[in-house]
Amino acid sequence: MPTEFEMRQRNAKFANTAKSGKKPTHPSRAEQLAKRSPLNVWALGVVVFVVIGGVIFQIVRLLFLD
Repeated sequence: MPTEFEMRQRNAKFANTAKSGKKPTHPSRAEQLAKRSPLNVWALGVVVFVVIGGVIFQIVRLLFLD
């Protein structure tokens, strides 16, 4: 548990940072994830779709066409 002196120091640092126009807190995990490009997720989705679609196509072809 921080002492009263430490809390006053932290509060003063927070206030000075806010007054100077900087963001006084670190970005949250949700904010960091929101800034990430969704391109990686789309690329993974396309690869999985193609692989699973190919496997299903081959199974259907083996069952019904041979």
